[in-house]
Amino acid sequence: MQYLYDKYGRDRAGIAAVTITYRPRSAIRDVGKALGFSLDLVDRLAKNADHYRAADDFRQRCQEAGLDIRSNTGRQFVHLVQELLGFPRHLSQHVGGMVITRGPLHELAPIENAAMEGRTVVQWNKDDLDDLGILKVDCLSLGMLTAIRKCFTLIQATTGRELTLADVPEGDPQVYDMICRADTMGVFQIESRAQMSMLPRLKPRCYYDLVIEVAIVRPGPIQGDMVHPYLRRRFGEEEETYPNEAIRQVLKKTLGVPLFQEQCMQLAIVAAGFTPGEADQLRRAMGAWRRPGIIDQFRQKLLDGMRRHGLEGEFAERVFQQIRGFGEYGFPESHAASFALLVYVSAWLKHYYPAQFTAAVINSQPMGFYAPSQLVQDVRKHHVEVRPVDVNRSEWDCTLEQGDIRLGFRLIKGFQESTARAIVESRRLDGCFTSMHDFIRRTALSQAQVEKLAEADALASLNQSRREAVWNALSISAKPRQRTLFDDLKPDEEPVVALPEMMPEEEVHTDYRMTGLSLRSHPLAFLRERLEPLGIIPAAQLAQTPNDIFVKVAGIVLLRQRPSTAKGITFVTIEDETGTANLVVHAKTWERFRKITRHCQAWIVHGKVECKDTVIHVIVRRLEDLSSRLSSLAIKSRDFR
Repeated sequence: MQYLYDKYGRDRAGIAAVTITYRPRSAIRDVGKALGFSLDLVDRLAKNADHYRAADDFRQRCQEAGLDIRSNTGRQFVHLVQELLGFPRHLSQHVGGMVITRGPLHELAPIENAAMEGRTVVQWNKDDLDDLGILKVDCLSLGMLTAIRKCFTLIQATTGRELTLADVPEGDPQVYDMICRADTMGVFQIESRAQMSMLPRLKPRCYYDLVIEVAIVRPGPIQGDMVHPYLRRRFGEEEETYPNEAIRQVLKKTLGVPLFQEQCMQLAIVAAGFTPGEADQLRRAMGAWRRPGIIDQFRQKLLDGMRRHGLEGEFAERVFQQIRGFGEYGFPESHAASFALLVYVSAWLKHYYPAQFTAAVINSQPMGFYAPSQLVQDVRKHHVEVRPVDVNRSEWDCTLEQGDIRLGFRLIKGFQESTARAIVESRRLDGCFTSMHDFIRRTALSQAQVEKLAEADALASLNQSRREAVWNALSISAKPRQRTLFDDLKPDEEPVVALPEMMPEEEVHTDYRMTGLSLRSHPLAFLRERLEPLGIIPAAQLAQTPNDIFVKVAGIVLLRQRPSTAKGITFVTIEDETGTANLVVHAKTWERFRKITRHCQAWIVHGKVECKDTVIHVIVRRLEDLSSRLSSLAIKSRDFR
């Protein structure tokens, strides 16, 4: 996008706008707050609101939540919510949509200044721009592209091998073996819980399998009931059927199941007699996945067209439901193919260059599903040593030392890049720091900056324990001062203060507070002796636990994910010192233990083991809060909707 701005100038290029319309959830929340409803009532009303299919569903939900819809306030609430649906809520910037015009932009469309200096926003909806035939270029920005570029740079610096996307060898069986094992943490697109569950079932063995994998774990195919039929046909459990040869030509490569937007457009043409223009209108409707109901406008036209072509009954309705599913976000094949290339390249890099790949992904944060702590633990399982942040070794980014990873200053919370670069520059000019006094003298850092380094244990190479370093940092003047002629003199000998060493558990908790991870141990390791008498097993033991057995596991919450297609189910991943456990929390269980599920960062889980195709889940039945036993631990999960 910066290139387009530089090329065309501010007067001819602008960011496209997107009109965000009211959906049930946002309408309920805004109207409820305006009418003075309690937060708890608003949350109950908004629960699963985007799945309401009719006004009666909404009224029933209101009654279940305790709202009297016959009262004056109740009637106002129902009426106003229904009035707001589909109404513009706010104007947003298109993530990567650039509008380019021949003449001055302001002569053609209303514009406003963007938050970024020198940028402008076109105030018309991006869809209106398409209707008017105005040029809009979409520039998709992917963090994985940055990570791959940084990985290539690290590989060249450490091995001398120069790589580009085109140089990565194709079809490597070992890479596909790794993918089929779902050993894909950090890999583009296929590291989510849903993708990791699908990989051992679909078993990708070639590039086009990855195209399918990227596209099939999407709300569209899931809502259209395309996933299970495809899997059954892939493994010979169900026969492929085609009403005629034209439809066979459209669907053959996906075993008779439409998985891509292009196939739905082709189906509309060959099965329902749509013109190419009408098929494009259908594509636009499928693309309006944030506006439920748009695709339903084509239902009768599709059914009538298929009836004229001798296709009716169950087949016609099934085709419409599959196309309708794409209204909940389906993928174009061209998009999936581009993504599949990055899937394979990132998987290849993870397999053959795990140290460089992990360092590059950490250096590209924030991105992906997993925090640096999980990425570090994963790469250590692949026999790569990870070394701590150190003022005599680290740079701002993570680097490589003899094939191992050296963590960078970027992991220290609240530490500035400019300060890190000043430390590196001082080291480059005058060599390594020899003592605390030498470090303070040469860098002239403030008390707050040195204290952060001390608390992160980044001064260990100066023969300073963490507690000693923090104590010495407190003696630095809070305000930066100019260097004097006396700075090079050794300080007078001060009486040595005997400070007690930190306990191992305290060290680990401080590591998490300062860098979000620890190379020493895991917080749950210190609780294991107290957890075992309670019958709580390590996460690694789940792999040897029979199906349908009730178990108790415990761990820190890494992520919570509630996809729109999951019917209120929340997928949670917890972690202990032995690995991770994947949890399935049904809506009723989530609500029953609402305080724990929403606010607690460590759980004790009671549930039943469910194993399918080597994928293990625990179906949660009951929860206990473990956070009180880890009260000094600073952790935060990554939550997705």
